[in-house]
Amino acid sequence: MLKLVATVVALAASVTAHGDHATDQEPLEGPHKSLWYNSLPGDGGTQADSVFSGISTFGRVAYSPCLATEDVKYDIAFIGAPFDTGTSYRPGARFGPSGIRQGSRRLNLYGGYNVPLDANPFNSWATVIDCGDIPVTSYDNAYAIYQIEEGHNSILMREPATNASAPGPSKKGKTLPRVITLGGDHTITLPLLRSMNRAYGPITVIHFDSHLDTWKPKVFGGAPTKQASINHGTYFYHASQEGLLKNDTNIHAGIRTTLSGLSDYENDGYCGFHIVEAREIDTIGTAGIIKKIRDRVGTTNPVYLSIDIDTLDPAFAPATGTPETGGWSTRELRTIVRGLEGINLVAADIVEVAPAYDTNAELTTMAAADTLYEVMTLMVKNGPLSEMVKKEEIEGKKEM
Repeated sequence: MLKLVATVVALAASVTAHGDHATDQEPLEGPHKSLWYNSLPGDGGTQADSVFSGISTFGRVAYSPCLATEDVKYDIAFIGAPFDTGTSYRPGARFGPSGIRQGSRRLNLYGGYNVPLDANPFNSWATVIDCGDIPVTSYDNAYAIYQIEEGHNSILMREPATNASAPGPSKKGKTLPRVITLGGDHTITLPLLRSMNRAYGPITVIHFDSHLDTWKPKVFGGAPTKQASINHGTYFYHASQEGLLKNDTNIHAGIRTTLSGLSDYENDGYCGFHIVEAREIDTIGTAGIIKKIRDRVGTTNPVYLSIDIDTLDPAFAPATGTPETGGWSTRELRTIVRGLEGINLVAADIVEVAPAYDTNAELTTMAAADTLYEVMTLMVKNGPLSEMVKKEEIEGKKEM
């Protein structure tokens, strides 16, 4: 009996002590930013809530529904294009934008500083935002492609937050923001290039992929209708036919696909591309591949970078529409992308991420996010596009 009384007394004392502790604190009446938010570590890290809470934007940058308002200014914008009805094998890339954003949540967990590139894209001169997704119908490919072109162009053609009045490399001599698109299957690159053409004219393309994507429609899919002829294996053929590509400056890297025959390579040359095979990494290494790319595209041409996640071996990125074994590792791809430093990247996309085929560890979505982190850092290091105009003028004087 005495033990029971002692236990009850001790419990009561514990409850009283807990109650006293609670009353010692001020009521949590908000907002108290020092309580609700943590300052990210690093040099001038930005404020953010925990990386595993809140809505998902790329790298947890600020969100703005850019297609609904023109009030916000930015230097780099992320935009999603959730489209996958141009695939030939596995659908599912319509969920790519949300998957990539999920895979990017931890990018600035420690502050976001990119050690190999010696820059922090989250803490720089650039205003970076996530514009959400372009509303894309899944019932009409022709209209969806139109939506993607118009949505992208709306984001692309605005005044940037930095040096808006300075001369830039666009057709009208203006400085524009850079846009990074989250796909979506690779068909989306055709409307994106149409949008880029409206801003820059014919443009140089660096294309990371295991497939050529320059197939003639009669070879890839048979093209029973005009719309069926536009898909994720033919979009570069159409881009070439439409005059969207700058002649003799375009390059594929990571190619390892089977072909209908050697005529596919001949057609690829007619479309204006040079090819770097994936297996070349065994003989010339990442440095040799970087050199081939840089020699082909130069440093002053406005460049569009398109990255198919199937550049990576399925061991590193299983969640993709048309996986091909024998690809590069995530480390190798990131090294090669970093080797593009100084190239005039004006826009980019990453495509064919289909999260439904991923592992529980989110290997593919993290790889896609980390690759775009390198791209984003390159753009920040280049400075505003007005700076690239100055660089072009300096390079031109050297050649004289």
